[in-house]
Amino acid sequence: MIKADVLLGLQWGDEGKGKIVDVLTPKYDIIARFQGGPNAGHTLEFNGIKHVLHTIPSGIFHPTALNVVGNGVVIDPVIFKKEIDALTAMGVDVKKKLVISKRAHLILPTHRLIDAASEAAKGKDKIGSTLKGIGPTYMDKTGRNGLRVGDVEGVNFKDKYKALVEKHKQILEFHNYSYNLADLEPAFFEAIEELKKLTFIDSEHFINDAIKKGQKILAEGAQGSLLDIDFGSYPFVTSSNTICAGACNGLGIAPNRIGNVIGIFKAYCTRVGSGPFPTELDNEVGEKMRQVGREFGATTGRPRRCGWLDIPALKYAIAINGVTELMMMKADILSDFDTLQVCTHYLHKGEKIDYLPYSIEPSDVTPVYEELKGWNVDLTKMTSKTSLPQELTDYINYIEKLVEVPISIVSIGPDRTQTIFMS
Repeated sequence: MIKADVLLGLQWGDEGKGKIVDVLTPKYDIIARFQGGPNAGHTLEFNGIKHVLHTIPSGIFHPTALNVVGNGVVIDPVIFKKEIDALTAMGVDVKKKLVISKRAHLILPTHRLIDAASEAAKGKDKIGSTLKGIGPTYMDKTGRNGLRVGDVEGVNFKDKYKALVEKHKQILEFHNYSYNLADLEPAFFEAIEELKKLTFIDSEHFINDAIKKGQKILAEGAQGSLLDIDFGSYPFVTSSNTICAGACNGLGIAPNRIGNVIGIFKAYCTRVGSGPFPTELDNEVGEKMRQVGREFGATTGRPRRCGWLDIPALKYAIAINGVTELMMMKADILSDFDTLQVCTHYLHKGEKIDYLPYSIEPSDVTPVYEELKGWNVDLTKMTSKTSLPQELTDYINYIEKLVEVPISIVSIGPDRTQTIFMS
């Protein structure tokens, strides 16, 4: 039986998942997003044009694949409409190539207001939310208050909307947060009408029927494993399960229907927002990495924190996801460094360990590094693994030995053509 493959990030997000989904899409019939929402920013680049997708799966630009927004995703209709409008302007037949789970939850304007109010109330303890309303929407989902895509087809949708908004107003009043909902609602309801023009599906039946028919499916994750609500650096995490298990409950796929698990990681590490980051370089080296790598959030524009590759964290993510193959991104960015550092262990309570402990706060762990030679070669025009410099090949072999999983792709630039297949 054909099984669904899963592609996900192994760090704190921004690993380059969008590019790889775009590269791999010709091999698949269906690309399905399984969690997250418009807090994601999947960047694709081809024909000299940069594209950023937030909710729509990254296979949308290919003519053959059908794209599914799964039940585990939360959708902001206003942002969704903007994405659709931009794609339509480029000639993409979105209505033909995109279907949406009826069970996916909707982000209301008041969810965004609550997100902003909650983050403001935290002060210096803020978690670095993207302020897209993701957390409050998932809270309503688990609190059994949420509105779903399927509800927009019901005659009582506006009544359900008003009832939920009244609950949200009480929360906003508690936070003493000033707002003008009347300014936000017209765009929301206009976007709802546009949403209704798309095809809604019972995605769990749709996906399982596709598997039975032998169709090839790639489940696309958003954010990264270290932002998982259960296994990430809590509380500085997202509100969904970003790991492989999230594909099961975010699409309705049984665990025994999962095939290859593709883990995406950068040749170094980045993080947006607050939270612990053991290998962070808060110095000129980190700033150089940020500038050379154009490390600014695709969704928020915020500068990303940068640091060296963290092997204990990578091994942890590989283990909890059952990763079967790795793909390394942004190898070209490290071309600007004479020497590289790789964190192989932590010092934790006086002990040298090679795994991720409960807390990775600076007071609990100190990274232990090994130094490797850089390659100082422009990789961006290379076309095969035989053309790669020996130092980069050594870096790849070094990582493979430590994590015991093969690296099948190395990205050497943002364009879909700047991709080296290692096997």
